[in-house]
Amino acid sequence: MTDPVTLYVCTTCRDAADSGDGPRAGARLHEALTAALAARPGAPVRIEPVECLSVCKRSCTVAVASPGRWTYVYGDLDPGTSADLILDGIGLYAGTPDGLVPWRERPQEFRKGVVARIPPAPVTP
Repeated sequence: MTDPVTLYVCTTCRDAADSGDGPRAGARLHEALTAALAARPGAPVRIEPVECLSVCKRSCTVAVASPGRWTYVYGDLDPGTSADLILDGIGLYAGTPDGLVPWRERPQEFRKGVVARIPPAPVTP
């Protein structure tokens, strides 16, 4: 069994097309990801909305983390078209013991949109 993966989605991200009265791009991405995940029963992913990932110049932004694995932050994602692509990439991540997916195997949007790669937190006795 694969360890569960947490996908953090910045719900406060804005894009140039956002109007002042509708949901922000990040909230739309969260909604699209939740719907796409519902169509993948048994996927080892938990989606968590967060208010800010502090990557405002690279919206929409998500982070993927799991115990013992590297954490990745990805930006420049399209809220209308990226949900399935993100879940496909997260599936590759979930299939690794350390979170390191070879660069050539990552979806193109993950290759172009990587903001940060953070080492696993140290295990303390």
